[in-house]
Amino acid sequence: MRKASIYVKAGVTVFLATAAILLFYDTLFGSRWLLGIANQLLEALQPVLLGAMIAYLLAPAIDFFEQHLFPKQVLKAREDGLPCAAGPRAVSLLLTWIIIGIAVYLLMSFLLPELYRSVLQLVGNVENYYSIIVGWVEELFHLNPEMETWVGGLMQDYYNDLLSWVTNTLMPKAQQIVGVVSGGVLTAVSFAMDLLVGVIVSVYLLATKERTAAHGRKMVCGILSPRKTLWFFRGLRRVDEVFSGFVRGKLLDSLIIGIICFIGCRILQFPYTPLISVIVGVTNVIPFFGPFLGAIPSIFLILLVSPVQALYFAIFVLALQQVDGNIIGPAILGDKTGLSSMWVITAILVGGSFFGVIGMFFGVPVFACMYSLVNFLVRQRLKKRGYPVDTQSYQDGVPPRTKASPDVPDFMPEDP
Repeated sequence: MRKASIYVKAGVTVFLATAAILLFYDTLFGSRWLLGIANQLLEALQPVLLGAMIAYLLAPAIDFFEQHLFPKQVLKAREDGLPCAAGPRAVSLLLTWIIIGIAVYLLMSFLLPELYRSVLQLVGNVENYYSIIVGWVEELFHLNPEMETWVGGLMQDYYNDLLSWVTNTLMPKAQQIVGVVSGGVLTAVSFAMDLLVGVIVSVYLLATKERTAAHGRKMVCGILSPRKTLWFFRGLRRVDEVFSGFVRGKLLDSLIIGIICFIGCRILQFPYTPLISVIVGVTNVIPFFGPFLGAIPSIFLILLVSPVQALYFAIFVLALQQVDGNIIGPAILGDKTGLSSMWVITAILVGGSFFGVIGMFFGVPVFACMYSLVNFLVRQRLKKRGYPVDTQSYQDGVPPRTKASPDVPDFMPEDP
């Protein structure tokens, strides 16, 4: 009987290993069946994932209202062993979504019409701006005849390539382009439906967030060993500290910067104020490079109207970013990531190369979590081998070993 059990285990092991090898081969060189299933599953779960993200972002607002408006009811519910007080939770949810509704109403009724008028004004002045740019180019060529000859030949080459592309590629695929546009409209409608379902899911998750978290802890405790469970929740808490602090803080910081930019541009009477404020606020979400990505096209737009105002705007944006980097940003974000400037730049470049703008934003918190894990593992190994864990001890070479320290994580958060 025992031999039969050994044979069964060996057979299951061989079967699983073979299946894993076949799936790995299919993923890399075959029809990628597993990736197709994963993409279909992610597409089906998109409303749920969107709702979970909304709930994650709004959870601090729910806690804030409950702790400041209903402290006694919340305390009594905890004493009675209830996950939450039903009445305060419902009121907190209602207040949170009322605030969100007011913000969306102000956005739709004030900012979007202003933004629409700015875009119409920009489109209406395209011909004038084109004449201005042509004048600049002609003046530059008049002063540099050799450059005029070189640019003329270059433009002729580009023109021939463009004509060939339109004739051989664009025209035959005109029907496909119409299909893509129609698909874009359908995609927008589908996203709106996913967003609506996501809002409903977020309300449910926020209403039962303590019970949902309890189910998650129960599942982890049932799957992992006690020691692995402890390390899992410690790591999860660290990930939550980095992501919640960075994502929520950066979104709030960018919103404040966009509002300040709008007020400042209104006072200084810069052209295209709503459009420029949106550009500056949205691009400010990207760490480090965001202010430059938003300032450069904004300065160019104002430069087409008035070079003097473009100079004033450049000075204004520089002052605004100094205020953000030294006052607003540190007050909201603090040092949530624990990364130096070099690692922040590295995380942005790597994330942007793989996932574009989304990768530039999420690359920093993801890299911060990886950095914390590597730092923790290195410190543990140093303690076991009797080396000091502070970096300063290694400035003059390899420090002498001391008695090995116990395996205690000194930088991780307390036990859950």
